[in-house]
Amino acid sequence: MAHADNTTDRTHTTTTTTTNSGNTGMGFVIGALVVVVGIMAYFMLAGGQAGGGDDLNITIEGAGAAVEGAAEAVEGAAASAEGN
Repeated sequence: MAHADNTTDRTHTTTTTTTNSGNTGMGFVIGALVVVVGIMAYFMLAGGQAGGGDDLNITIEGAGAAVEGAAEAVEGAAASAEGN
């Protein structure tokens, strides 16, 4: 006859070990690079001018008949561009 006392308990245990490789330092480096590139892009796209960038004076001497009426044409073009 079989006895009820002959039971076997089996236990299965799984252990998972992970290691962190210190990606925090790399995150700070990449973040700093993004900030530096953003600042550089801002200054490059802004023209990199510290001030007085709108003042421009060009003088052409000896053009003669080629420039007659050019000033009025440029002013007319500027006026039509501002109207758009």
